[in-house]
Amino acid sequence: MSTSTITQQPTPTERPSAARSSRFKATYDLVKHKVTTREGWVGDYNYGWLCTPTLPFLPTNKKKDRDPPFYALDDELPLVLAISSGLQHALAMLAGLITPPIIFASTLSLPNDVSAYMISASLIGCGILSLVQISRIHLFKNYYIGTGLISVVGTSFATLSTANAIFNAMYDDGTCPSSVVDGVTTRGPCPDAYGKVLGTSLICSFLEILMSFCSARALKRIFPPIVTGTVILLIGASLIGTSGIPNWGGGSNDCQGRPESGVFVLCPNTNAPRPLPWGSAEFIGLGFLSFVSIILTEVFGSPFMKNISIIIGLLVGCIVAGATGYMDSSTIASAPAITFLWVHRFKIGVYPPAILPMLAVYVSLAMEAIGDITASAEVSRQPVVGEVFDSRIQGGVLGDGIGGFLSALFTVTPLSVFAQNNGVIAITRCANRSAGRWCCVFLILFGVLGKISGVFLAIPAPVLGGVTTFLFASVATVNHPNSGLRGFFDSITIVLSTPFLSAGVVAVLLNLLLPFESPSLTKQEESTREVPAEEEVVDVEFQSEKSKKLRVT
Repeated sequence: MSTSTITQQPTPTERPSAARSSRFKATYDLVKHKVTTREGWVGDYNYGWLCTPTLPFLPTNKKKDRDPPFYALDDELPLVLAISSGLQHALAMLAGLITPPIIFASTLSLPNDVSAYMISASLIGCGILSLVQISRIHLFKNYYIGTGLISVVGTSFATLSTANAIFNAMYDDGTCPSSVVDGVTTRGPCPDAYGKVLGTSLICSFLEILMSFCSARALKRIFPPIVTGTVILLIGASLIGTSGIPNWGGGSNDCQGRPESGVFVLCPNTNAPRPLPWGSAEFIGLGFLSFVSIILTEVFGSPFMKNISIIIGLLVGCIVAGATGYMDSSTIASAPAITFLWVHRFKIGVYPPAILPMLAVYVSLAMEAIGDITASAEVSRQPVVGEVFDSRIQGGVLGDGIGGFLSALFTVTPLSVFAQNNGVIAITRCANRSAGRWCCVFLILFGVLGKISGVFLAIPAPVLGGVTTFLFASVATVNHPNSGLRGFFDSITIVLSTPFLSAGVVAVLLNLLLPFESPSLTKQEESTREVPAEEEVVDVEFQSEKSKKLRVT
């Protein structure tokens, strides 16, 4: 056994970089300042303005100097403001996050424990993937993952309408079980259908990933506002008809057909606490109460309340429904206290007839992302032209595509950038990324606490229908300056600003609305009216020796 002797002195360890140590020290000083000083916790933000209702008789509502300062992307943000703004972002999108899994579970007749898990998985997955969008990870050259804005993602409503159509096709072709009793078709539980939608979504997500490497200008040229506006309008209108209104009437399951026998003879089913026929006045009243609560909050509420108007509508409806006996607390009791991803798993598969519809979904997700990212950049006071903006578009679309791939692994349907958070930024005047990160923390926390999912699952269908009808209508009529319907507004502006087009439209309308002729025609006008050629009869009568008249009858 040979041994070797080291005669050379070891090289000295490289001294720590001064720049790196200075960064650590700066970070330490910043954290210390945040948690140990009043300025770090509270700052100079006008919290009273945030909680003041918008009432016409309050003189403070007429003052413009009461608006708080605007916090840009990288400004120093007080901890209380960051936490409160993050909570507002989380609550603003909460109803949009829980609605798709509830509808999916109802369509597939899944048990309550699986339904509660799907809600939790949606919240956790959205929180994790929203962090990716907000962080804006650099890849190479001018390519990124994420927007670097408060671009919070959620389950796309475009996926909702398409997935429901896929589920219906699976039940029709026998992929999912169903039974017919007394002429009434009852759908059985079909978790494998959800797994096939996830698997098909996972494969189709590569389309949006490839689209993200196209030029941002080319994408905006292919998908101008008139195209995105049409798609978003039809998505919102479709969801109102297939989910919002049916749930408002009592349920979107088989009970809306009002069968004469079976478990769905009453809504939501005969095992519910107080089942009633679909369309009963009690159900309509519950949904209307939630719907009106949202509108009143939007009109008279404080800025904080306006940001959570959907949650207020759910809360008011649930309070009345609970007091009148329409809520079932069994889902809350059966929900676990703590949960996480993959507690329930679905068999991943591919449903070939769903490939083309799912590819269309990812195209629509890219179209939505372009409009929503542009609106986010505007309300965040960031440039909407140039290389930086183009890189945000590219990063956002790529983040959507990768999010679609990862969300399938998280047992969640495809995600897209939500537009609701742009309203929160505009109202609170806070576009700081710290607020977005706190939003992600709250979303993950809501998902981990399983009892919260049980509470959402206990919401009566009429209350959910009234709220989602408002939510889907806002999807169809989203009114940010660069979002979907801008193309329609541009068309109207062009028509009204062009004289001969305006004259043509007015002439057509008047021609259709006004009567062709006066009903009190003189006898002379009646005698000279022409009649159809096939009924023409010539009768010659001599009135006098000097004249004769040709009468046409």
